[in-house]
Amino acid sequence: MSKYKAQGFKNTFKNARKGFNLVLKSEVNIRVHLTVASLVLIAAMILGFDAIRFCILLIAIALVMIAEMLNTAIEFALDSVYHNRYNKMVGMTKDISAGAVMLATVISIAIGLILFGQAIIKLLV
Repeated sequence: MSKYKAQGFKNTFKNARKGFNLVLKSEVNIRVHLTVASLVLIAAMILGFDAIRFCILLIAIALVMIAEMLNTAIEFALDSVYHNRYNKMVGMTKDISAGAVMLATVISIAIGLILFGQAIIKLLV
């Protein structure tokens, strides 16, 4: 068993928190996503979203944040293995993972437009 498997339950959360803090410090995009997510959640509370709509919003936000964190992990791992040297396959892999973040973001924006569009129409009618 490796030292990583034997770290214990408490250290698992400690390491996860360290990872989240690392991505917050190193990636501007995740800070932008977090700021927009906070504003969206505040708007949802102001508009009185029910539990189901709020949960859908949380899932959409999580989708983007998870995609961004996995993208960052892939980039760090590849940069470590290839010592920041250019490699066509590494570039393609990074582009694909960035594309996954973009797709998650576009889908989340569509979900937000649907949810907020209905709420705003209800306010106007």
